[in-house]
Amino acid sequence: MCLGVPGKVIDTFREHDILMGKVSFDGVVKKICLDHVPEVEPGEYVLVHVGFALSRIDEQYAREVFELLDSMGEIAELKLEDPGS
Repeated sequence: MCLGVPGKVIDTFREHDILMGKVSFDGVVKKICLDHVPEVEPGEYVLVHVGFALSRIDEQYAREVFELLDSMGEIAELKLEDPGS
């Protein structure tokens, strides 16, 4: 099963002509490819899988998913995997 994790876009930029962004996952910030969602703006939420934003999502849905992940203890796992991006 594949898991998409919601994240909040903090900043967008181009790197080698690819739309990239800094995305926060409950405080853990990672560099994510945003090329599949070129309309996304800072402050919006995206659903991310293996470093790629797959779609924009609304804030309410993002919060619900984070609450579910937190109740399963998966938020701590996300923070442990942070390579310091």
